[in-house]
Amino acid sequence: MPQLLDKSIEILSVKHLKGPNMWTYHPVIEVWIDIGDLEDYPSNLIPGFYDRLVKALPSLQEHRCSYGEPGGFLKRVEEGTWPGHILEHLTLELQNLAGIPGGFGKARDGDRRSVYKVIVSAINEEVTLTTLKYARDLYLALAQDTKDPVAEVKTIIQNLRELGDDLLLGPSTACIVNAAEERGIPSIRLSSGNLVQLGYGAKQRRIWTAETDQTSAIAETISRDKDLTKSLLASAGVPTPEGRTVTSPDDAWEAAEDIGLPVVVKPIDGNHGRGVFINLYTQAEIEAAYAVAINEGSEVLVEKHIIGDEHRLLVVGNQVVAAAKGETVWITGDNKHTVKELIELQINSDPRRGTAEECPLNPVRIDSAVELELARQQLTGNSIPHLDQKVLIQSNGNVAFDVTDQVHPDVASQVALAARVVGLEIAGVDLVAQDISKPLAEQGAAIVEVNAGPGLLMHLKPASGSPQPVGKAITDHLFPPGANFRIPLVGITGEKGKTSVAEMIAYFLRLTNVNVGLACSKGLYFGNRAVQRTDSANWEDARRTLLNRAVEAAVIENNALSMLIEGLAYDRCQVGVVLNLNPKANFPQYAIYDEDQVFSITRTQVDVVLPTGVAVLNADDAWVAKMAELSDGEVIFFTQDHNSALVNIHLENGGRAVIVGQQQIALKWGLKDQKNIPVPPPSPVAIDPQWHSLNLGAAIAAAWGLGIPFNVIEAGTETFVPDALHPIEA
Repeated sequence: MPQLLDKSIEILSVKHLKGPNMWTYHPVIEVWIDIGDLEDYPSNLIPGFYDRLVKALPSLQEHRCSYGEPGGFLKRVEEGTWPGHILEHLTLELQNLAGIPGGFGKARDGDRRSVYKVIVSAINEEVTLTTLKYARDLYLALAQDTKDPVAEVKTIIQNLRELGDDLLLGPSTACIVNAAEERGIPSIRLSSGNLVQLGYGAKQRRIWTAETDQTSAIAETISRDKDLTKSLLASAGVPTPEGRTVTSPDDAWEAAEDIGLPVVVKPIDGNHGRGVFINLYTQAEIEAAYAVAINEGSEVLVEKHIIGDEHRLLVVGNQVVAAAKGETVWITGDNKHTVKELIELQINSDPRRGTAEECPLNPVRIDSAVELELARQQLTGNSIPHLDQKVLIQSNGNVAFDVTDQVHPDVASQVALAARVVGLEIAGVDLVAQDISKPLAEQGAAIVEVNAGPGLLMHLKPASGSPQPVGKAITDHLFPPGANFRIPLVGITGEKGKTSVAEMIAYFLRLTNVNVGLACSKGLYFGNRAVQRTDSANWEDARRTLLNRAVEAAVIENNALSMLIEGLAYDRCQVGVVLNLNPKANFPQYAIYDEDQVFSITRTQVDVVLPTGVAVLNADDAWVAKMAELSDGEVIFFTQDHNSALVNIHLENGGRAVIVGQQQIALKWGLKDQKNIPVPPPSPVAIDPQWHSLNLGAAIAAAWGLGIPFNVIEAGTETFVPDALHPIEA
């Protein structure tokens, strides 16, 4: 369409909401775009657009948008929709095809003609923003009919996969994080690598791939020293191959003669199978293997060759949870192609092989080990094998075939013992056996290595067999089912009174002898220590609170602006307090103009209350009272109106309420009074006269929701003194 060739889509701004927000529970990017004159060209007015779109991304058929059924989005495209809506779906589908987690998307009008907000899931800001830019370019190519859409999508997907490999969690770490999140255990990525915190504060655990904060440095060092590992295993009665370290090629041959041929030559502290040579018979082979192995480690180990296949068993918490078997790799001659060419045609063409992290098998390259294997068969990489000639390429290094269901109990017991001897709670144990379904002793099998930080991909995406839920096994080991993996967390928001209520709740919690982290507009406090005395009611300081291993309970103040532009710093909370809402508050710079939008921002605090938690709501504020129906947990109302119809109905239905009088604060549950607490006189150091009993009622309701005993709440009410160094927020 010639008149579209000069049209473009401008990205005006990008906002990364890093936690629960007004749109959804998960991180998103909110991108403002200006489609310019494309406002006059909905999709049904662009000739051929629909057909080109379906050809480029046939999987869009699964998008149920608008009509709630497969094909719903494409139906909208056919009827006519605008670029913002299409960009949302293109971004989501490109991420999906590239294996990038996501799934949530919205497109909304902006504050003027041709301007739109596009909101999409963003596990990583850079990855999702890059995807959206690709989606914009793809949309323009489809609208202008300037490129091959299929080729364009293929290139985009490849680029996004490479970007994801660089910036996202690796598959081993991701499977643990995903399993944790399925159980409701929150995660925080601590670095650009694979270091992740699971849980908050004092309940947190840390993982780095398949290592945890309980992985012993001593055990890891032992596992890297293969000779020391063998010695310790042998002392515990675990079968290992006979062998010793050697210092020269001559010494390697001498050791081989002493042990008995054939032998294995490998670096004593190598990894990933590099420099490992098996089934060696001749002095020339052993000396050549030594020359390679010494460059892969600090010393070289020569040991007896065990007949059988390689196996990798994963041990988690003294249990074998997965097992994979290795297979030899062969090519078949055709009297036409060289060995090198046949490797590419018959082996590396397998879609399961690749350099990407999601590929269970690595490409085969002609390295020193392959050259040695070929030399035994009087071949090189340039040789042309005869028709139907079988050529062995690799006899190890392809451990990716699931055999978990075949593991004999004796094998599992010996492998778990090996991990315990080394001292690893999570270990990848390598053994060589002819049949994993039989005891090791009766087949002369042996354990050859115990590895810390084992890769999990072979168990997640085996080349054959069933994937194993190893992420769940590790998560359940870190957080046993039934254990409480959350610290008490209270979030407070409202137009005014937030800081006063946050301080009071933190004080109540301290009286229960727990270390409290408090992030509020007065500052950041850990226990009784002020870490900083500047406004800390923001995402960054709230997150600092949750990262602190010493924090046993957290109280976090959230203002509307922070919730709007950053989101919440936590996924869920035990108690969510909403004090009040000013429907006339607005943020014109973010196109927030009316009370419904302000309500959507503020309700986020109620949306994240746990099903076992409590929403503490002001029954005297009609906007706040409406949020009761949004809470997954219980609701405790607080009010100054003794005759509140809303509260009375709530009590009749068995609910809880805190009724604030001039002299007494009454705690009611159903139709029964639970406790009456005297209203204390104003604090002599409270320099803000607007500190009043309604805020105290909210704090008492939150403390009640936390399960703090009544005597502690009453004592705290009598003894609480606000921080005199900073004015109290109204």
